[in-house]
Amino acid sequence: MIDLYYWTTPNGHKITMFLEEAGLPYNIIPVNIGTGDQFKPDFLKISPNNRIPAIIDREPAIGGEPISVFESGAILLYLAEKTGKLISADLRDRVETLQWLFWQMGGLGPMAGQNHHFVQYAPEKIEYAINRYVNETGRLYGVLNKRLADREFVAGDYSIADIAAYPWITGYEGQRQKLEDFPNLKRWFEAIKARPATIRAYQKAEAFKNQTLNIEKSRELLFNQSAKTIQ
Repeated sequence: MIDLYYWTTPNGHKITMFLEEAGLPYNIIPVNIGTGDQFKPDFLKISPNNRIPAIIDREPAIGGEPISVFESGAILLYLAEKTGKLISADLRDRVETLQWLFWQMGGLGPMAGQNHHFVQYAPEKIEYAINRYVNETGRLYGVLNKRLADREFVAGDYSIADIAAYPWITGYEGQRQKLEDFPNLKRWFEAIKARPATIRAYQKAEAFKNQTLNIEKSRELLFNQSAKTIQ
């Protein structure tokens, strides 16, 4: 039913986590972002931002032609609405979920991503940039930790808000964070990590992890794009 254009990044893991939780049949189409698969014309037709993940739903709920969706947050929302799972039909609960979904999309993901870049990948170690993004990542961990002080999950029941945030926390060591500093977040993190669907989703990634990459070529593809890239 679902073709998933995927690679083993936090945003890619979000979608396998959802699909495993919902029990939707899906087919993984690997897009090796380290070798430039994201720039192939067929992929750009469904993901014009040349980023994974993207999906094609071959059996939309409304029938008719297949529907393609790019951007991980949009995909999570689309799939939740399609299945009626992992998002509440109650307006107030739904708003809570959407707030925290967009908090991840606009905050935790971008800031943790910049953290990873300047701490781990940048050829020049820029102290200001490292401190800026490590500190902001820690602040966002603190926001999530406070939110989880009186609830099991981010927005009531387990939802796409939790699925969106979890993969961006898995790299906490590389982000120079300690889960022990955030006890509520740590409890939440361990609970999601132990879910059978999460385990299955991350097992899917194992098939792609050991593919050989040219480090310098990958760095150029991933970090040196400009407007000319999409022309």
